[in-house]
Amino acid sequence: MFNSVLIANRGEIACRVIRTARRLGVRAIAVYSDADANALHVSLADEAVRIGPAEARLSYLNTDAILDAVAHSAAEAVHPGYGFLSENAEFAEACASRGIVFIGPPPGAIRAMADKATARTLMARAGVPVVPGGQDATRDPAVMAAEAAKIGFPVLLKAVAGGGGRGMRVVERSDDIPAASESAAREAAAAFGDDRLLVEKWIGRPRHVEVQVFADRHGGAIYLHERDCSVQRRHQKVIEEAPAPGLDPALRRRFGEAAVAAARAVGYEGAGTVEFLLDEDGSFYFLEMNTRLQVEHPVTEMITGQDLVDWQFQVAVGQPLPLSQDDVPCNGHAFEARIYAEDPGRDFLPGAGGLRHLRLPADSLHVRVDAGVRQGDAVGVDYDPMIAKVITWDTSRGAALRRMRRALDETQVVGPPSNVEFLSLIAGHPAFGNGDVDTGFIERHRHDLFPESRPASPRVLALAALSVLLRREAEALAVAARSRDPHSPWHATNGWRLNDDSHAVLTFIDGDRPVAVTVYFRAGGLELDVPGAPGPLPVRGQSDDVGDIVADIGGVRVRATVIRDGDALTIMDAGTRHTVTIDDPAARAGQQDASPGGLRAPMPAKVVAVHVSPGDRVARGATVIVLEAMKMEHAVTAPSDGTVVEVRYTVGDQVGEGDDLLRIETT
Repeated sequence: MFNSVLIANRGEIACRVIRTARRLGVRAIAVYSDADANALHVSLADEAVRIGPAEARLSYLNTDAILDAVAHSAAEAVHPGYGFLSENAEFAEACASRGIVFIGPPPGAIRAMADKATARTLMARAGVPVVPGGQDATRDPAVMAAEAAKIGFPVLLKAVAGGGGRGMRVVERSDDIPAASESAAREAAAAFGDDRLLVEKWIGRPRHVEVQVFADRHGGAIYLHERDCSVQRRHQKVIEEAPAPGLDPALRRRFGEAAVAAARAVGYEGAGTVEFLLDEDGSFYFLEMNTRLQVEHPVTEMITGQDLVDWQFQVAVGQPLPLSQDDVPCNGHAFEARIYAEDPGRDFLPGAGGLRHLRLPADSLHVRVDAGVRQGDAVGVDYDPMIAKVITWDTSRGAALRRMRRALDETQVVGPPSNVEFLSLIAGHPAFGNGDVDTGFIERHRHDLFPESRPASPRVLALAALSVLLRREAEALAVAARSRDPHSPWHATNGWRLNDDSHAVLTFIDGDRPVAVTVYFRAGGLELDVPGAPGPLPVRGQSDDVGDIVADIGGVRVRATVIRDGDALTIMDAGTRHTVTIDDPAARAGQQDASPGGLRAPMPAKVVAVHVSPGDRVARGATVIVLEAMKMEHAVTAPSDGTVVEVRYTVGDQVGEGDDLLRIETT
């Protein structure tokens, strides 16, 4: 075994590799960009080396910078994680040429599977079923249209390189191919440096089933069962599970054998994942092979009891696989939910900002959390917006899912938007509970998963009011303690007034409506007159030592978390989250809207395309500007018919959330 390893990555995967390295007594060396100077993976490592500015191409994608870090640290091996340089054959070759162990497959295997056109041909020769489609990659929309006409619509335009849903567009008709191919090619070029596309048949209701494979340099190759990753948004996985529900033993074996055949066809070594589409009729097709460790590998570890990073280390130094195929265990069931800084209600727009409050479930036999950030860290715009992965395990699927629902209830994120509640709705959906999943799950159950926003409940308003009162009490006690007369009635917070009723009114802004809560200071405690409550609510409570509010509201014992950020109060109670604002008329009067006709940026981003100029006529829904944030493109469309009056940014400019991009004069 080598003595030191450099992790050429960041975030939760870097932290994950560091944990195994430390357990094995291997020195762990991190790398970091300027944006990550204070990141969690840097603090966990034995040593950390700066590799450049925030932009990925100048740091985590910069081969020379990574190799310089290896030389500086005298690392004996490099673990590439996933993403960035993990599937870069040239990087693997550069490591080998310097006598550095690359913890991954041979460069030839990476090349064969990185080009999806080449991979399709190899898989067909190996007897692995492939999706009907064109064999050759292209940049020409006319060629794509001709291939699509042969296959039949709808079709999928797919980047030949990379993964993660980037560079993919579903096209329903021939006229849409030019615009879709332009967008997919641009996104693919930005993410993978290759803008070529493949055309494949779009399968209507497939399941996404993938198989974890491992191979060594002695001819050993096995599969460690399958995972179902069907629940996706934007072709990116949201919740994964292992094993896949509803597969009979014969189908499971066929999946595993096909995956091993795929690995053998390219002379594979190390950890890899072979991905398939499973059709409703039971037939399945090769989709792609990821020549690296997957984001969702923890669910495989949970059901097998194996450390796959440990396996990677062993294979990389020439040891045989730790287990034979017949010895691979499969115990119970596991789920993984990906916690992202994104807004599901706004088409999953990525978010950014400081993590004002972050609470994740405690690790246990049944719950595991892989995180790359801590409370107080910031989610930036330069990289993937993942916050953490929550993984649960139990002896049955139903029990593991119950633990996932509980774990999500315990997950709290305040600062950037997050998808925690959205994940909870998926985990609690009856169809998901029955294993009735496919890649269209989210769209098919949109009504349930994207409910209309509801006004704050009486309980939420009571908690908001109690939070304000407890804070006032704490502040008054602090002032009293510093005064010459700490027992003066002027320090009291019990509502006492000379010649006046003992009550106060707190006003909150809930959405766009003001809501008044009247507080009565009774001899026995507080009473709240809350809109929507059947009557006055007797309330008492206090903050505990971890900042939660423990309260009795109308005879119901409640534990909730209320986080204040300026005048905004985020109330997290029993897995729900609601934000209200303490009404401040002076601040409200000082707010200014965007300029008339202004179209605002929905998130911090880079401008990658501008489709209009001043004087152009635009129709409602037409794409006017394309932004790129966190490796994904986002089209900004005209809100109404009109004439473009002003365009404020050009390609390459950085914009902040809420910045006016252009002005349209409505007609």
